[in-house]
Formats: sequence, C-alpha cells, structure tokens
Amino acid sequence: MENPTAAMLVIGDEILSGRTRDANMHHLARALTDHGIRLSEVRIVPDEHDRIVEGVRALKALFDHVFTSGGIGPTHDDITADAVAEALEVPLGVRDDARAILQAHYDRSGQELNEARLRMARIPEGATLIDNPVSAAPGFSLDNVHVMAGVPSIFEAMLAGLLPTLTGGAPVLSQSLRVVRGEGDIASALGDLARAHPEVSIGSYPFIRDGVHGSNIVVRGQDGAAVDRVMSELARLFPEAK
Repeated sequence: MENPTAAMLVIGDEILSGRTRDANMHHLARALTDHGIRLSEVRIVPDEHDRIVEGVRALKALFDHVFTSGGIGPTHDDITADAVAEALEVPLGVRDDARAILQAHYDRSGQELNEARLRMARIPEGATLIDNPVSAAPGFSLDNVHVMAGVPSIFEAMLAGLLPTLTGGAPVLSQSLRVVRGEGDIASALGDLARAHPEVSIGSYPFIRDGVHGSNIVVRGQDGAAVDRVMSELARLFPEAK
C-alpha cells in the first residue's frame, strides 16, 4: 500500500520577495518523511485572496493532505482563513472555543483581546482546532486541509501536535554514497541500476569541492533490505566511494 501524499501551500509576499527565507517547507518535508507521508508538491503564493483559494482547491483535489503556512495573524493581510473558507465553501466566523483560548492567553499576559486579535478566532464552520502552545492562536483542519502559522517556531509546534493524529505509512529510509566522479561518468551505471531496482529511488546530486567534481548518490525506499542491496551494488560499482 502506498504512503499517503501531501502538498504544501506557503502563503506570503515576504517569501516571494526574498525578505524572508522559508524554513517551514524543510521542516515539514523531514517530519512527513519520518511519519510515512510523501510530500509531493510545494507552491508559494502571495497574500492574494483568489490565489490562495485557487491553490487550496487545486492541491486539495490532488493530494491526501494539504498543509498551509502563513496568513493567520491579526493584521489586514492575514487572509488565509477567509480564503480557505471560500475554497471549501463553508461559513467563517468567530468561534467560542477559539475566542476562549485567546481570552485566557491575553488575560494571563495582561493584554486586551481587541478587535484585531479577535480575527485569529475566526474559524471555518466544521473545522477542528490545531493547538498552538507557543502563542495560543489556533490553527485548524478542515477536510484534508491543515492551516498553520508562518512563524517557524509556531508552525513546528502546531505540526508536532497535528502529525500524530494523521495516518501515515512506512517511513522512507535513505542511505548515501559519495562518489568522486562527475555525473556524466556515472549516469549510465546509475540508470541501469535504477531500472533493475524499481522498488527504490536513486538520486544523484552533484557537487564541486576544492575543484573536484563529484556526486552524492542517495538511495531511498520503504524496504530497508532493498536499500541495503542497492547500496551494496553501488559499492561494487564504485569501490573508491565513501
């Protein structure tokens, strides 16, 4: 049985402008791989309502899970909840349980739950809240769409609570071999090996270090024994490898 699939929709002008380097994609990819869910596509869209709606609808139809990051804060450009509600064709409004979470948080900190902060309690009808142990404002899941914050520490904390609730498959195992040869010199042998072992994936990632050309060959698969067999074949093909 194949592992579930996932896509990520990264939302934010600051990512596209280069002002902010996205860390959430890397974290999500690693976490999903360990959980047995295959991250198959990542899209980045600006803070534009129609683009978010379009992205959610497209990815939702193609993959088992869609994870979004960004756009659920208190400011005018935090429009992800509005867009997801439209994409899934459900009403959006302030929900009592989300409001209570925020009220308790701001009471503890001696701050007011003002109109701007109350925006973070707007949840699409029928959604399940995703806990936010860092700054209280919850994310939410609806159908196969999981909406989380863009701040990396909050995104990671939300994902840590969400992931155990999702059914995964067998973790993807990987091993690598460093070959001091250019890809043109190893391409034919790697192609033959890949065709002989379709149960694993074999990737080649070139590097140049101290003027030396080489390739890191990575073997991935859910069957540890199959990965070991291919690594043994690679060691035989490239005895000088490390």
